[in-house]
Amino acid sequence: MKSDFVEKAGLENSSFENPGFEEMGHGIYCVDARYIQHGIACCYLMVEGDQVAIIETGTAHTAEGIAEVLAELELPKEAVRYIIPTHVHLDHAGGAGLLMQQYPEAQMLIHPRGARHMVNPSQLMAGSKAVYGEEKFAQFYGELIPVPKERVISVENGEKHDLNGRALEFRHTPGHAEHHFCVWDSVSEGWFSGDTFGISYHEMGNDLKKHRSDRFIIPTTSPVQFDPDKLLASIDLMMGYNPKKFYLTHYSVLENPEPQADLLRAQIEDYRQIAQLLRNESEREERIHQALKDITLARLSSEQPELDLGTMEKVLAMDLDLNAQGLNIWLSRQEKK
Repeated sequence: MKSDFVEKAGLENSSFENPGFEEMGHGIYCVDARYIQHGIACCYLMVEGDQVAIIETGTAHTAEGIAEVLAELELPKEAVRYIIPTHVHLDHAGGAGLLMQQYPEAQMLIHPRGARHMVNPSQLMAGSKAVYGEEKFAQFYGELIPVPKERVISVENGEKHDLNGRALEFRHTPGHAEHHFCVWDSVSEGWFSGDTFGISYHEMGNDLKKHRSDRFIIPTTSPVQFDPDKLLASIDLMMGYNPKKFYLTHYSVLENPEPQADLLRAQIEDYRQIAQLLRNESEREERIHQALKDITLARLSSEQPELDLGTMEKVLAMDLDLNAQGLNIWLSRQEKK
């Protein structure tokens, strides 16, 4: 992965301003993760009576915002029963260790492939520092704190866990990452989808409510475990539940998600075709990146003609760069096979 993607995205000097939090209904609250800038990533609090689940942890910088929301809801630390990262990429799980320290009654629910990285995050730290350098790593993620092994529960596919009588169902959803699961909440009829159901920032739609049903969406194929067939199967699995909502980590809730599911499927096939067509090119990753940018902006212009493409290019720069890297790595795996 390249270390300059943040500079390419125009976010180098961005600063965070506390936006508070948003109530989603059904006891669900969206909290900005304070990652790079407002609106990039979020986590969710699910409140059922006197118990709380924190779904996604953000980074170490997210913990303060979570504490503020709990205080405003007049919920004590002891109310937090579960801390649930959908996978161990650091914008989803970097704050897990700190939260586990702050909420001593909580247990962590994690994919079996990700559990060891929560207990010993040294590999996650080394990989991220190699990308960003020490200074940027500290700026983006803060300190990664190990989680005590005895407080970690590895969750198998199809397993359910109870939050004060509210059942949460966990389904393994590879495609973005092998260590990814999504969480089904039958109360809201919604999925907490991590990165499996793509990225849809508020700027990618024109409705006044900022979220809901008409935002543009793109898949996330970032390094290193993208697999198009698995990702398509995971999307089909989730849509098989007839969900009314997707609670995205990037960013906030989508309602009536059928159009976005179709759009994701079409783009995943586009991505596969672009990568395969360019597999023998010199400077392959750069060619893939340009092709992704061109096809994404063209599709966005068709789907959301009111949006300014220059602004959208800036909004999506970071993700398109990472997606190109992931596709290039996927091609390399195909070549080894």
